[in-house]
Amino acid sequence: MIFDKNTAKKTAELLLQIKAIKLQPDEPFTWASGWNSPIYCDNRVTLSYVMIRNYVRENLAKIISEKHGQPDVIAGVATGAIAIGVLVAQELGVPFIYVRPEPKKHGRQNQIEGFLDSGQNVVVVEDLISTGKSSLNAVKALKDAGARVIGMVAIFNYGFPVAEKNFKDCHLDLTTLSDYENLIEQALETNFISTKQVTTLKAWREDPGEWNAK
Repeated sequence: MIFDKNTAKKTAELLLQIKAIKLQPDEPFTWASGWNSPIYCDNRVTLSYVMIRNYVRENLAKIISEKHGQPDVIAGVATGAIAIGVLVAQELGVPFIYVRPEPKKHGRQNQIEGFLDSGQNVVVVEDLISTGKSSLNAVKALKDAGARVIGMVAIFNYGFPVAEKNFKDCHLDLTTLSDYENLIEQALETNFISTKQVTTLKAWREDPGEWNAK
């Protein structure tokens, strides 16, 4: 779920302005999964814009404070959420760790980097939620290490039904600054896309695995 409507619209506007999110209904991207997609999101671009980086940091920290109080640790999901996770941890004045997709093949073979004590309250920071698989893989690693994961925050959520189911099954609270519906609404209002293109974008979200540009 989004934090609030105003934040969702403002976040979408900023992401569109700096092209962290690109909408190309007529010239779709190809994701690593093989899906054709009219949208591409790279929230790491926010790190290059000081005002927007500060906006993201402050609002993610605000969500955490209001919904979860002061956690013991902030955990970023590698690699996209490491930098923004550090910024949020700094804003809250708490320690930071990050979680790899899998344990390293060498050295200490860590999957979690940084100090984590069993029983500590952890909020996970993500940059982007698609299916939720990689995010929840990080949550599992933290729980296996003895952490008490009390929530997750992210910049943007595609809002796929499979992700909603995955988070529900995991009994994990997810809150994002913005989501797909508010992005499309903001993009239409600010003339980033046409009414015809909205139809294409909505059709993709309904069945992204089978969608093809018309």
